[in-house]
Amino acid sequence: LKQVFEFQTAVVTAESLLLRASSLQCPPMAGYCGTPVLSKENEPITSASDSVSVSAFPTLNRYIMGKTGDKELAILLMALQLACKATSRACNKAGIAMLFGLAGEVNSTGDDQKKLDVLSNEIFIDALTNCGACAVLVSEENEDPIFVPQEKAGRFVVAFDPLDGSSNIDCNVSTGTIFAVYEKQHTGPATVNDILRTGNDIMVAGYCMYGAATELVITFKGHGVHRFTLDPSLGEFVHIQAHVKLPEGGGKKIYSCNEGNSRNWDAAIKGIIAKWKDTDKPYAARYVGSMVSDVHRTILYGGIYLYPADAKSKHGKLRVLYEGFPMAFIMEQAGGSASCGMFKGKIQRLLDIVPETIHEKCPVVIGCNRDVDAVLEEYKIQGLC
Repeated sequence: LKQVFEFQTAVVTAESLLLRASSLQCPPMAGYCGTPVLSKENEPITSASDSVSVSAFPTLNRYIMGKTGDKELAILLMALQLACKATSRACNKAGIAMLFGLAGEVNSTGDDQKKLDVLSNEIFIDALTNCGACAVLVSEENEDPIFVPQEKAGRFVVAFDPLDGSSNIDCNVSTGTIFAVYEKQHTGPATVNDILRTGNDIMVAGYCMYGAATELVITFKGHGVHRFTLDPSLGEFVHIQAHVKLPEGGGKKIYSCNEGNSRNWDAAIKGIIAKWKDTDKPYAARYVGSMVSDVHRTILYGGIYLYPADAKSKHGKLRVLYEGFPMAFIMEQAGGSASCGMFKGKIQRLLDIVPETIHEKCPVVIGCNRDVDAVLEEYKIQGLC
């Protein structure tokens, strides 16, 4: 991993010099450019990357250097990309490598750890700690924040869930990685307060889905949502779709939630689900149980994803920093909405929450504006807000 990372760092440096030489590089501005280096019309999208006749490849490396003049941020994202590739390989070979099953431990929030949970967490920690760009890491699998040694520390903070949906691993259902990147608030040594901030401070957010294909979805604030697919023959993520938006008007009428918890929901959530089902053209129910897969489908097809608070989990079940925030950030960048529904006595926009602990939980109601607005309206109808 170290040798591959050093090679990719060299590639990033070389691409940075090429961009500077061709006058494409823009000055760093809080980690990213105020305007894209490449216009929307000129952003390269490949339609035949598997053909040997193709001579230009719009890779993730090229996209990152085209979007930011910040070499340290680019190196960080190269490290994340490498960790996603390594995790994808581990998932693909899980059966052969005897990586199915439990590791015999629990994580920071009491969930049973799978073998791949442990391995993927180690992969991400190693890549991010040694890239020279990170100061603090927060992982779902670690009870405490990880402070990078000062000699290796950079200016960024990363919160991540190394393998979301790991309960699906043994039955070969899609899993994924979720991450959010912040910049430190000061020049001194990092503290936990550098990560306990609202989601509005996120610089970059994304997720990588390990399914029929390995796909990475990433957004820089103000630059839209972009899709990259891992081309195994190149070993590179190739840009397949720029400026992804939810379907106009809300798209397909799909709701995605765990209805096994319905008896514990509040009246508003019960009411809106009942309305969606009891119509001439009822909503379809789709629920994978892997947040990455369910949110990815919602972005592409439309509808809504819900994991509300209930009588059993009064603050919800999903973690704010590395599940709620990044997915809410991506959803809003794609033209959707992200709310907590009813949380701590009031309706709240998800990205406005100020977490008090690194593993704090919150309810999640994200999707197209049509359906999120319907949920919030139901709280008013039920007299709960």
